[in-house]
Amino acid sequence: MTRLSRRNVVRLAASVLGGAAAWAGGAGSGAANVGSDYQPAALGGDPAGQRPYWDASYSGGPLHVKPLPPGLPGRHYQPVVVPNGAALPFRIVDAVKVFHLVAEEIAHDFDDGLWATCWGYSGHVNSTVIEAVEGERVRIYVTNRLQVPTSVHWHGVYVPNGMDGVSGLSHPSIKPGETFRYEWTLRQHGTFMYHSHHDTMTQEGMGLIGMLVIHPRTPAPQYRVDRDFAIMLSEWAIAPGTSRPNTLEMSDFNILTMNGKCFPSTAPLVCKTGDRVRIRLGNLSQMHHHPIHLHGFRFRIAATDGEDIPLSAQWPETSALVAVGQTRNLEFVADAPGDWPLHCHMTHHVMNQMGHGFPNMVGMQPGDLDQRMQSLVPGYMTMGHDGMAMGRMASMMPMPRNSIPMKSRPGPFGEYLTSGGMFTLVRVRDNLTTYDDPGWYRHPPGTMASPARAEDLARDGIDVTTRVS
Repeated sequence: MTRLSRRNVVRLAASVLGGAAAWAGGAGSGAANVGSDYQPAALGGDPAGQRPYWDASYSGGPLHVKPLPPGLPGRHYQPVVVPNGAALPFRIVDAVKVFHLVAEEIAHDFDDGLWATCWGYSGHVNSTVIEAVEGERVRIYVTNRLQVPTSVHWHGVYVPNGMDGVSGLSHPSIKPGETFRYEWTLRQHGTFMYHSHHDTMTQEGMGLIGMLVIHPRTPAPQYRVDRDFAIMLSEWAIAPGTSRPNTLEMSDFNILTMNGKCFPSTAPLVCKTGDRVRIRLGNLSQMHHHPIHLHGFRFRIAATDGEDIPLSAQWPETSALVAVGQTRNLEFVADAPGDWPLHCHMTHHVMNQMGHGFPNMVGMQPGDLDQRMQSLVPGYMTMGHDGMAMGRMASMMPMPRNSIPMKSRPGPFGEYLTSGGMFTLVRVRDNLTTYDDPGWYRHPPGTMASPARAEDLARDGIDVTTRVS
């Protein structure tokens, strides 16, 4: 393990002592003066994970610090990839990074065949990412184009109390047609979120959520990865035939999304073989935690709620439980080519608009019921008696307006995949020249499961004719 340099030790000690003195002296009390230059909290990190039991500050240290110069994409940080979404553009004015966030009504497509009138930010639902760099000063204008008041809370971010975004408490609500200015100096780095904090149940449920990624000012070498993805997890209740989310729902959510899309409209995460990969997950679902499982790889939980985890404390997983209101950073090397699912492991969360108002049909023997019923209801088909894998059947049957019950898509073998909802693919390929979607994976000979041959069964003593009771 490497050691901190003498210079970094001195700088870190000065930063901690300064933070302790300011904390003890009430530096966050609202004084308008600006102190010394901001000092990043992590100067490469301590590989051994050594830290005092009590930190000098739990709110970012001194509030009034002189900002550092704005960081630029491609030069000071590698921009994140936002599948099905986009990073919010910015401009630099007098050394301040300026963003404009617009809360507005959006006609949003969850998938081909299902849209809804949602609320979102700057043209996107669940997938507008604000990207910045530790130590810089940001100014975020929020324009309210809704017909109701709103606000923006910066979830997990160290801000002056008046910038916290709780309407009626931190500041007055942003009325329809108004534009508010949020401004502060970033005193941390990590994966964070933002969301409305006015009539939260309704406004988050309508889609007013997003991700805030703050890159470190002085990143350690291992921070740099080849692919850095940002994915927001959410859930919706949209009854077939309707076109607005039901934000009063407490348990029966039938649309589960990644960045506002459900499979098969979720964009794949494309990687080259050998890429170092980071997947940032944020969960602002109304009620459910999501165990996100990746096939084919193990990964490390490298950060949680914007806090880097020392290497000695990181742990390996194949599923990361992301609770409501939490973020997790997963890191791994994509060294195995293929199409690997990334999905929630709650089994009802990988389906689309399942029906719940009918009895359990599994094992029922319908006999001639279909023929008899079709004389009364043309097109009637008994469903559910052999399970819920009805993708092809659902694609041929007439469905209620604006609905995608059981929808999926054909896979590489012409069969319908039996997954939907909070499901996407990590596509790893050798010798890619771009990160465009390469299409379905072609398995090398001898690497794909196939029907067993009679000679194989005989050789290995497998008797498929004898019933084991």
